[in-house]
Amino acid sequence: MGWAMLLLVGLGAMALVVALRLARPLWPMMGAALMLGAAGYAVQGHPGVAGAPVSPRAEGLAEDDGLLDIRSRMFGRFGPDAAIFTAADAMNRYGRDRGAVQVMLGSIGGNPRSVPFWTHLGTTLARHDGNQMSPAARFAFAQARRLGPRDPAPLFFEGQALIRAGDFAAARPLWARALALSDPQAGYAPEVAKRLMVLDRLLAAQGGG
Repeated sequence: MGWAMLLLVGLGAMALVVALRLARPLWPMMGAALMLGAAGYAVQGHPGVAGAPVSPRAEGLAEDDGLLDIRSRMFGRFGPDAAIFTAADAMNRYGRDRGAVQVMLGSIGGNPRSVPFWTHLGTTLARHDGNQMSPAARFAFAQARRLGPRDPAPLFFEGQALIRAGDFAAARPLWARALALSDPQAGYAPEVAKRLMVLDRLLAAQGGG
């Protein structure tokens, strides 16, 4: 069933490419995303094993309300994009990390130049790969930064993924840059500044700041 689902996702993405008449220069980008997602799935997802019943994660993995608020303020609280993020969140909440990745890959198939979609693909890939900054997650965040070089969101959420991976020192310059790029009047800016301050205190306590 796992490989069949992966095949269906790939066929669906190909159909989106045709139906949406994506420009040929964007095809390699789409293909790279699919291959990276498939590679992570093959290594981490055990595609040859039938799915098992799952229940909501009880503790430790629910999205922080403040983090969700930052995302909503950066990407928009309403509309089709917000609904896609909500769907991916629901997959994560029930332990379907692979499903969350598939949601984001499908979304990128429809809008391959979306900074929010590439950013959240990086987040979902890192979570899927054991909260580690895997090559696939790095690629997704790099694509988001390339498409939105002045957008603070890819930097902030890549930093958040590094923090989940325990690499606080590597997260610090990303968050500092995200804050520098943030509009001081933006609703998320104070929260980014607060989190950076907490991170600095933690690094200082560890002797790394």
